[in-house]
Amino acid sequence: MRKKIVLACSQCGSRNYSTMKKATEERLEIKKFCKTCQAHTTHRETK
Repeated sequence: MRKKIVLACSQCGSRNYSTMKKATEERLEIKKFCKTCQAHTTHRETK
């Protein structure tokens, strides 16, 4: 079973990306480009 999640920038808090993940995993953390910060930053799963 997959679940839809939203990713937020760890620097500015902007919610830029959404993706799917397995329900059994812990919180997802991916390095992505943030349009607000204009840099590659860590994006974490939000509630």
